[in-house]
Amino acid sequence: MPEPVDAWWERRRASTGRDVPYARGTYREQWSRYPVLARQYHPDLNRGIALSQVPLSADVWLQWQCDAGHRFIATPEEQRMKPGAGRRRRSTWCPRCSEGALGRPVGTGAPAPKRRTATLCTKTPDLPPGEAFVSVCAPKPASAAEPALRQRLARRLEFDPAPTAIRLREPFFDHLEAWPDILLADLRVAVELDTVGRHGLEHSGKREAVDLRKDRLIRRVGWEVVRVRLDPLPPIGPFDLTAASVSNALADRLLDRLREIRGPLLVDAWLR
Repeated sequence: MPEPVDAWWERRRASTGRDVPYARGTYREQWSRYPVLARQYHPDLNRGIALSQVPLSADVWLQWQCDAGHRFIATPEEQRMKPGAGRRRRSTWCPRCSEGALGRPVGTGAPAPKRRTATLCTKTPDLPPGEAFVSVCAPKPASAAEPALRQRLARRLEFDPAPTAIRLREPFFDHLEAWPDILLADLRVAVELDTVGRHGLEHSGKREAVDLRKDRLIRRVGWEVVRVRLDPLPPIGPFDLTAASVSNALADRLLDRLREIRGPLLVDAWLR
């Protein structure tokens, strides 16, 4: 009988005697055969547990979210056993999208309401999704900590500081672009520096949902995201770092995190 993810994780902790039963990356190679599943699985929906920590045969209920935003629950086996797993069209991957693809109305049977068309900014250049570029809409740094982290990272790693945006496949509010604090285009890693701000409200509470949505959209175009969360903010993503302040030690930890994500051979090739 499948278990909720919380119960499954606690049971695995007890049976293995380890606080983290499966290290991140343990099952990455096996899951790499299912790129659609990897894209539609989000750790923030599953107690912060990365897909690479879940055995393919685990009898556990996991939450998934398709590209249309529909959320549904299924076990790893149910997902992998769907016809055409690994090459199935994204539009028919989730139960609700499957109904729509077959011509059946979703939900009560009533015609789907017309969606209001959002007004998108026309200043975003027509680039392939995932392309980094210099945006005329990108905001200025929100805090002094951001340029301080950028300078420390630039002393260790060669990267082009010019790009300020990533072209998205789906809108983020009224733009088809996202503006991470630091873009490492050669590594395809976006670095965000999160602080609570002057009034102690930034990047916390309900605003975390906006950050998580932004991260999902960036990951869907082939990038990874590292959030550096300054105290008292907790981590919200699989590769997040926490620290009391921006320091040389933090920059070194960030470099180690980049090696974990992209591999030391690739990252060290860009060291100064």
